[in-house]
Amino acid sequence: MKNILITGGSGMIGERLTDQLLQRGYHVSHLGRRKSDGKVTTYVWDIDRKYVDPEAFRNVDAIVHLAGANIGEKRWTRKRKKEILESRIDTTRLLYNELKKQPHAVKSVVCAAGSSYYGLDNGGKLAEEDDKPGDDFLAIVCQLWERELDKFQELGLRVVKLRASIVLSSNGGALKKMKRPTELYVGAVLASGLQPMTWIHIDDHCGIIIKSLEDSSMSGAYNSVAPNPVTNEQFTKELASVLHRPILLPHAPAFILRIVFGEMATLVLNGVRLSSKKIIRA
Repeated sequence: MKNILITGGSGMIGERLTDQLLQRGYHVSHLGRRKSDGKVTTYVWDIDRKYVDPEAFRNVDAIVHLAGANIGEKRWTRKRKKEILESRIDTTRLLYNELKKQPHAVKSVVCAAGSSYYGLDNGGKLAEEDDKPGDDFLAIVCQLWERELDKFQELGLRVVKLRASIVLSSNGGALKKMKRPTELYVGAVLASGLQPMTWIHIDDHCGIIIKSLEDSSMSGAYNSVAPNPVTNEQFTKELASVLHRPILLPHAPAFILRIVFGEMATLVLNGVRLSSKKIIRA
């Protein structure tokens, strides 16, 4: 399996994954809004027009599906919630429909699904892949998304759903946002600080994606997480220590966070602890 097509390849995870695959001798291509021939070839897809360049699938062995609107980028207005849902459902459905109607060599689909599947507050237990899903907004998004992913099995494809939590990278993403206040001496523990934070380093997450591509015995859902979830307070203090900054401010009150971020504040006020047993076994 040497030819990999990536959606969302220009994002933080997609760029790092592309580099790691190229270093391993894979041939990589992307799906994006504009055709280009840089480090890898990017083929055009247009979700609104339901169009994918048919050349994108030529000789492709596997698809890594990373496309989806950033859940922490903007306030969750009704419009933004619709974008978050449709960016996952519509892109997945478009890939399925294209593969269904044309000859192809694709054997597997690996998708970076969300750990929010379990809900943003599951009582602190270690969530395992067979646990029941949550019922909040993001949990419902994840369930509908995975339902679309499972349809690829109807085409005889192997499907791997990686439920990743916070992916940490020095090149951007969540860590960049969390670092900035601490660097400016205004870092603070959020609310009680007891809410769990499950995380994974970007290279480990990309390594798990590559393992999913290479290991044909892997199928279904896996939590793509490090084995040691921490609390917000533990993470905040560790981050301050690494940055050589003191934590001078008191805990940031929950009601202030809700005023500033609206419903999106649930991302930092709640959390879920994920078990890594299944992916470690794999």
